[in-house]
Amino acid sequence: MTSTAARTALALTADLPVPDLEDLYRDLHRHPELSGQEHRTAARFAERLRKAGYDTAEGIGGTGVAGVLRNGDGPVVLLRADMDALPVQEETGLPYASETPGVMHACGHDLHMTWLTGAAQALAAGRDTWSGTLVVVGQPAEESGGGAAAMVADGLYARVPRPDVLLGQHAVPGPVGLYPHVPGLIMSATTDVEIVVHGRGGHGSRPETTVDPVVTAAYIVTRLQTVVSREVAPRESAVLTVGRIEAGTAANIIPSTARISLNLRTQSEAVRDRMIAAIRRIAEGECLAAGCPREPEVTLGGSYPLTVNDADTDRRVADVHREVFGEGTVLDPGPAMGSEDFSRLAADGQPYAYWFVTTTPAEIWDAAPGGADLLARLDALPSNHSPHFAPDLSVVGPGVRTLVAGALSHLVR
Repeated sequence: MTSTAARTALALTADLPVPDLEDLYRDLHRHPELSGQEHRTAARFAERLRKAGYDTAEGIGGTGVAGVLRNGDGPVVLLRADMDALPVQEETGLPYASETPGVMHACGHDLHMTWLTGAAQALAAGRDTWSGTLVVVGQPAEESGGGAAAMVADGLYARVPRPDVLLGQHAVPGPVGLYPHVPGLIMSATTDVEIVVHGRGGHGSRPETTVDPVVTAAYIVTRLQTVVSREVAPRESAVLTVGRIEAGTAANIIPSTARISLNLRTQSEAVRDRMIAAIRRIAEGECLAAGCPREPEVTLGGSYPLTVNDADTDRRVADVHREVFGEGTVLDPGPAMGSEDFSRLAADGQPYAYWFVTTTPAEIWDAAPGGADLLARLDALPSNHSPHFAPDLSVVGPGVRTLVAGALSHLVR
């Protein structure tokens, strides 16, 4: 028997204004804004919320937006979407490609905002079918890692009711029509690390009078590749990526310093701490071996927490998704190495559920190499943060429906 929440979700999303939402998506995609600069996106979202009857607050934690719809007794449910784009030059060739040079919605946050807008409108229009309080949040600066914490620090929960449960979702590659759920750890923690190598600069023709930080940095980068393979147990999951090396100003000048930027992905604090200790040891050892005049500077930068779904909350949402979309559409892929700051909105440790929505156009999925090997085909697809990442417009309606169903799993009794 189909649950009341599932029947209600199907009813409230039966006549979604899909063309209008597609137009909104195209507009947001054309006008991406970097972390902390989401002024236009926030204004468009706030305007839609006010028209739908939400009490709306803007400028929270910078450009954050929150809307509240009070609808009688019941739980407070928070739905969240992130707003920011990435410093990526778009290469999709879409007719609605980014009009801002060097900036692109390469992670799907424009789609997230479209989904949340549609869900907010549908739930407001169908408020006679549920009871409780709905809070919707457009969050800035997810990509820089500080947006959720900034909203909380700026008094988010002095402006809106504190939620009893928080819900969110993310666009990912994969054949359209799947809704991956994980009842527990779903996304990893991440930590940025900066290393500054101090050498002794000089003329390129006289390397014997210098201590070359570029060569030392190269040894550090090479040795860092052993951290995961030789210092992390095979049963653990971890990634160490060197994302940037900077040194020098000209070909015939040996510089005085070199900078290395790392990104760590881990699924436990113990593994993170061990990796950081290894990074420090390797950097110090290579600098000592090179005769550097100073020890290297190793600085921890931005970080994201683990995203760990409350198992009961996630199962509750997943069960409704199965009813709405079909038994085979919900699967458990296990934890991903990607990271999110969504959990920082659960400032008092409230339960939350976070899930994925697959978005790859059918023609691209069908053409992907790998045959019946799902993982091989996924590896061949443009992923989040790729200049070719282009979700299919067919997911606009279903993505609204997933949020509506998730909210109603708590608001309908």
